[in-house]
Amino acid sequence: MRQIPEGLSGNKPRESATCDKFPRVCRAKGSAGPDCCKKQCVNVMTDNLNCGECGRRCRYGQTCCSGNCVDVMYDKRNCGACKNKCKKGSFCNFGMCSYA
Repeated sequence: MRQIPEGLSGNKPRESATCDKFPRVCRAKGSAGPDCCKKQCVNVMTDNLNCGECGRRCRYGQTCCSGNCVDVMYDKRNCGACKNKCKKGSFCNFGMCSYA
């Protein structure tokens, strides 16, 4: 029986299942997110490098909350963290509600 040297057998090495070719891989359990940006699964609602859409980066000091870049140090609707609202009449300072 004649052996065929590796690489000449006609079998291609297995290609990786990237989301640009197979978008469903991003919806699989354990995926980083349901959206595909530059062949990577991400969540555009929380990813600082792809906030709201692919390639939209949040500036230094900002965090991606619900697809919008916000400054969690001073945003009273996202104070210190996403969806952390300060009570009515209070303000957000240094990531804390009504910090004096």
